[in-house]
Amino acid sequence: MKNFTELVSTQFFQFSNQDLPFQLRSGEALSQVTLAYEMYGELNSRKDNAILLFHALTGSQHAAGKNPSVEGLEVTWNEECQTGWWDGFIGLEKAIDLHKYCVICINYIGGCYGSTGPTSVCPETSKPYGANFPQITFSDIVDSQMKFVDHLGIEKLYAVIGASIGGMMCLSMATRYPDRICNVIPIGSGVDVSPLQRILNLEQIYAIESDPDFQGGAYLKHAQPTRGMAFARMISHKTFVSLTTMEHRARGEISENDDNLEWYKIGTSLESYMLYQGRKFIPRFDANSYLRILDAWQNFDLLKETKAESLRELFSKCQTQKFLVFSIDSDVCFYPESQQKMVKLLRGANVPTTWVTVNSEKGHDAFLVEPELFTPHLLYTLGKNR
Repeated sequence: MKNFTELVSTQFFQFSNQDLPFQLRSGEALSQVTLAYEMYGELNSRKDNAILLFHALTGSQHAAGKNPSVEGLEVTWNEECQTGWWDGFIGLEKAIDLHKYCVICINYIGGCYGSTGPTSVCPETSKPYGANFPQITFSDIVDSQMKFVDHLGIEKLYAVIGASIGGMMCLSMATRYPDRICNVIPIGSGVDVSPLQRILNLEQIYAIESDPDFQGGAYLKHAQPTRGMAFARMISHKTFVSLTTMEHRARGEISENDDNLEWYKIGTSLESYMLYQGRKFIPRFDANSYLRILDAWQNFDLLKETKAESLRELFSKCQTQKFLVFSIDSDVCFYPESQQKMVKLLRGANVPTTWVTVNSEKGHDAFLVEPELFTPHLLYTLGKNR
């Protein structure tokens, strides 16, 4: 059993010829597909202890341990990326105990951390896809990951877990592959896209596409639309971190003027903090990937995916599953009302559902930084259902 003080590494799975071309909901297809993934723990002989973990908007396949580099990336795998984003949850004697479970985390197609996406080379042109990478949906992402689950010979996942948009992918998988999952654990997520999310996502898309350096997505290598990306990150960051936490983190910031501001002078540590958050995002993520995943979020529609008449009818397929739904009381990205709606639909469809609200001052990002709030409930639910 690997000790997570040791290094871990990203592995790569390529679709077999029988799975290609990979058809997308848009009607387009990918003639080659690579998934970047990491696995922690060991798959048992019955292959019934696997947990599939979906990452958030700008997350990666690197969920636990230390990973100093990933082969072939066109973005910077910096210090922020090198510690697993759920390292406080996954490990020996942690919430996801690797004595018991095998955890799989896969970078989304359309992403930029090793899976096929806009920075990948298009086999038809021998050049990076860039702006020509096709539109993707959350159901495309789920279907691609199920190809890897099938490759491993896993008939039924013990659990799927995801926070934020990862929770939406949990719902997509649970409703479209109802017989392939035992436990479903969405954290700070929702069954649909709220009006506020649509507006905030549009603002981010507009910020990137309005940057002159974006060039319709045909920006040169290492010449990202930096202003647009920084602005987009600032728009999203204020929904991830509570204002209380933001002000606390900003206290140590040195206020200085931003090179991109010609008239206004930065006057507070909070302003300086927000500009810093925008700047540090630029080297580690690709603008075209960001747009593809935001677009997939904007177009998330469980009914359209499944052609069901209603969400209650759709969730009735999940009656053999058990749901653990987490709310975060200070979340302003997925307000607790979103989970209330989810739970009402699940219980109305007679799906066994437990709803837990954690009390945190950290906002949406509590699912990343406060494992102690979630661990008792994860241990109880996963242990009880084995």
